[in-house]
Amino acid sequence: MMDDPWYKSTDSLTWAMTRKKTDSDEPGKEKLNRVLTFFDLTALGTGSTLGCGVYVLAGAVAKSIAGPAVVLSFAIAAVVSAFSGLCYAEFAGRVPKAGSAYIYSYVAVGEFTAFVIGWNLLIEHLIGTASVAKAMSNYCDSLLGSPQRRYMIENFPIHIGFLADYPDIASFVVIVVIALLVAWGVRESSFTNNIFTALNLITVCIVIVTGFYKANYSNWSIPKSEIPPEVKGGEGGFLPYGWVGVAAGAAKCFYGFIGFDSIATTGEETKNPKRDIPLAIVASLFLSTIAYCGVATVLTLMWPYYSQDPDAPLPALYENLGMPVIKIIVSGGAIFALCTSLLGAIFPLPRILYAMASDGLLFKFLSNINATTKTPLISTVICGVFAGTLATVFNLEQLIDMASIGTLQAYTIVCICVLILRYTDNNPSIQDNISKSKAITVYTWLNLSNAKVPNSDTQFISRALIFIFSVCTFVFGISLSNMESHHGNTRNVLMIINVISLMVLLVTLFMLARLPTAQEDLSFKVPLVPLIPCLSIVLNVYLMMELEYKTWIRFIVWLICGLLIYLFYGIGHSLEGNKQKIQLNTIQIKPKLSS
Repeated sequence: MMDDPWYKSTDSLTWAMTRKKTDSDEPGKEKLNRVLTFFDLTALGTGSTLGCGVYVLAGAVAKSIAGPAVVLSFAIAAVVSAFSGLCYAEFAGRVPKAGSAYIYSYVAVGEFTAFVIGWNLLIEHLIGTASVAKAMSNYCDSLLGSPQRRYMIENFPIHIGFLADYPDIASFVVIVVIALLVAWGVRESSFTNNIFTALNLITVCIVIVTGFYKANYSNWSIPKSEIPPEVKGGEGGFLPYGWVGVAAGAAKCFYGFIGFDSIATTGEETKNPKRDIPLAIVASLFLSTIAYCGVATVLTLMWPYYSQDPDAPLPALYENLGMPVIKIIVSGGAIFALCTSLLGAIFPLPRILYAMASDGLLFKFLSNINATTKTPLISTVICGVFAGTLATVFNLEQLIDMASIGTLQAYTIVCICVLILRYTDNNPSIQDNISKSKAITVYTWLNLSNAKVPNSDTQFISRALIFIFSVCTFVFGISLSNMESHHGNTRNVLMIINVISLMVLLVTLFMLARLPTAQEDLSFKVPLVPLIPCLSIVLNVYLMMELEYKTWIRFIVWLICGLLIYLFYGIGHSLEGNKQKIQLNTIQIKPKLSS
């Protein structure tokens, strides 16, 4: 059977898809420039995260989803994001290289999983860049009286249902300019980002200070009888839409925290990556949470939640309060905030392309580093043109629909990788290999011997439990997200599936907690393992299941395109694969020479 060609090809494909990355650098290759500090990274993460959420999302969620309890929605979303952020922080300390979750999964799980993650991160940041540029273009056009919209609809309308009403040339120009800034040099783009982020934070502080000065605390307890009959205001009070509204608001607010993972792509451009990247991730999430909750608080205290403007809440608010100077300041701050979000969205793109191309999984020219700028110039320009084209021809709503699924999947895989590495046997011995041949009993599964250090048996059990937990999480997420839309027997069946899968999840979590974890000297470790990574997996998968089917269709099409590139190019050109083949051939030749 071993000589069968089909068997050999299948075995070779399995090896290619599961091989893991080891420390290897291409000799003579131009390196990225290590210039970023903790302050630079924190500004990059804060600027990436603190954009549309402050100036648009808070008002939209308060108006029709959560009411004044939007503050709680942001707090819950921050906790959910923090779970994934902690896992990112640990991995960033383990693998201080460019490429973010792509590199992390390559080291922990294997090449195929890494390619899928990297490919999904590309679409996440491409669409994120396009959507921020579109929002910025719409915002500026609206402030100026919509001259671009009127001119383009009159002269260059697009009469295609799945595209925008007109080509948004302004968003294309903005993206190309920012892309050229990023390509110019990491020090220059970081300096610009620091200035924009500082202006953004100053604007947020002005909003919070003036907000408390103009606060009317009765706006958090408006009775239903005082809500105008022509508006949708729920039941009034602090929780006008109940806890269901808070949960729905948290799901929407979660996307306001996407962006901190841009820090994790700077591993080869940071002076002290093992220390600074984990700390910067935690610091940027903390600053963003304070800003979001602060703005949401004063926004709903200054003006009734049901009268908020969902598109531009802060300028409309200060217009209503008769504060035109503050309105101008906030409008300018919003533009700077969108600039930092745009820079933060496009910054990781060429780094991910660079990492994948350096490993041979994408086309070689994408890994070229410009000798003058010390940046992946070609990759940056390609990303800018492609993202600009998306922003030009698609509506903002169409872009936002695809912006989250790649992020959530990447977050999920990173959390799974943390679990895998924590339960890995880092010191395999001959004795472990002997015990591996013995049958693993219930005694071993429950670790009744109270083993303190992972061995081959506990490693095998942990990976089986992680696989079971991951599968049950998808079952739980699908059944939970579909319960509200079904009734009768179907709803009862879904509820039974929900309860069973939840019980399996809890039992699996308990069994994982019984197993020993690796004793490692890391600059940062996720606390409460396996609880925090497992909670993050459940929450991320549930949010993925809440996305509509059209998003999944687009996602699957993009994934198929990536798989074709991997099968017809990546497997054969993989740097890691070629290195391992050379090592294998060397091992096979030595016995022949000795004989």
